[in-house]
Amino acid sequence: MADPEDVMFSPAVKAEQARLGSRAMFEDRDWKTEITDDLRQFLSVVDTFFLGTASADGQPYIQHRGGPPGFLKAIGSNTLAFADFAGNRQYITLGHLKENDRAHLFILHFATRQRVKLWGRARVIEDDPALMERLVDPAYRARPQRAIAFTLDVWDVNCQQHIVPRYTEAEVAPAVDQLARRIRELEEEVARLKAGPAA
Repeated sequence: MADPEDVMFSPAVKAEQARLGSRAMFEDRDWKTEITDDLRQFLSVVDTFFLGTASADGQPYIQHRGGPPGFLKAIGSNTLAFADFAGNRQYITLGHLKENDRAHLFILHFATRQRVKLWGRARVIEDDPALMERLVDPAYRARPQRAIAFTLDVWDVNCQQHIVPRYTEAEVAPAVDQLARRIRELEEEVARLKAGPAA
């Protein structure tokens, strides 16, 4: 496998880092090249991410992928996979991966303001029922068509700067339910007070 730093930073990027004074920050750093327990835990709550691919001549494309929390699953020490659901039928990602397997995953979890970047290679897997059974949540209402596996070269965590916290309906539901219960209790208490003492 290539040096993780060379996967992340091309010679032109390294030259810019040197020119702008940040090169020393990245030299001799212990880049992560395997899926850790921390990454697994992070992925267990992720319900959305972005997949970057490029054509053979470098034409880029970024596609949003969504599913139930934890739909991007670790299936080995350095492999992730997810079910590819029916979508807009452009098949740009599928076409790119036929001619260029380099890919990038960019994951933002707004509630915790975490940002994870993963570099690697992706491949389309069709007609593998056992894998699909591992990847598909039967309760999720979408039609899975195939799997996409991502073999990890290196990953990194970015700072939280400029990530505005946002929360899904499922994340705020417990707090809303608690408030609704408290409001009902107070309304009942107000009604009792208005009614006056029992005769």
